[in-house]
Amino acid sequence: MARTGLHVKESSLDRLTARQLYDGVHERMALRWISGMRGESRALDPGATQTRRPSLIGYLNVIYPNKVQIIGSEELKYLDALDSRQRWKAMHKIAASEPVALIVTHDQPVPSDLRDIAEETGTPLWNSSKRGHELLTWLQYHLARMLAPRITLHGVFLEVFSIGVLITGEAGSGKSELALELISRGHRLVADDAPEFTLIAPDVIDGTCPELLQDLLEVRGLGVLNVLEMFGHTAVKPSKYLRLIIHLKPWRDGEVEDALTRITGDTGHRDIFEVPVPMITLPVAPGRNLSVLVEAAVRSHMLKSKGIDPAQTFIDRQAHQMRRLPPW
Repeated sequence: MARTGLHVKESSLDRLTARQLYDGVHERMALRWISGMRGESRALDPGATQTRRPSLIGYLNVIYPNKVQIIGSEELKYLDALDSRQRWKAMHKIAASEPVALIVTHDQPVPSDLRDIAEETGTPLWNSSKRGHELLTWLQYHLARMLAPRITLHGVFLEVFSIGVLITGEAGSGKSELALELISRGHRLVADDAPEFTLIAPDVIDGTCPELLQDLLEVRGLGVLNVLEMFGHTAVKPSKYLRLIIHLKPWRDGEVEDALTRITGDTGHRDIFEVPVPMITLPVAPGRNLSVLVEAAVRSHMLKSKGIDPAQTFIDRQAHQMRRLPPW
């Protein structure tokens, strides 16, 4: 977990194969791979849905096929109602659209001709004990998260007073030491050094920890610490929505603050996935109690989000006092 200064790495899972999808959800969704194992490399392309009517997943649609086709009891009844020639055409039309997978729901018997066509064309065919609406709802959520844009930011991501706070700063600015003190004060670690953020909604950014760094915190002089083992389960959290960035800035001798900044604080925002995330810059200098300052910054941010702005209140009071002064 080397410190290399501010680092940003943008990424997204631009393809998700049938094998990756199956391995990721088969336990939760009680899936069994029935036929078409040769098609395990078929991939979902999230960009394709931007110019097509179909979605990534949906109930069986022969005219506008989805990439993952759910076959429930109504869809099986529709196929059973067709004569042999129409059924053969419908089956081959389904296979010709090259879906990533077909899922037969609720442990229904898989028709032998569907199984044969899946095997012949290398179309992954799965069966599940879950109902169709359960598969549709959960897989939509799962796919949206897996294929969403991702970014890795250098810093320490914590839950402070129930909101997600990313602490950033130059290498050696004391981010991990500050995180350790905040954890000892009852706050929770999400990720150290390289938290991953995912855009899961137009204005919601979810932060998680890479598996390699789970529960770990590196502090200079102490090395890598296991926060879970040292402080218990209440000291860590698997994920949190990003609501605030606190940037640690070294205080330079002779540096003069703007008069308005002294009143309002050094506030602004940082765009992540084109979402403006509030940012507070805290000067780092010997003798400053940064953990108390971070707690105060978070509390102040929470008040401002409720419409309570102490700086504006002070400015309004001052303007009121000046209006009361007699003219020269």
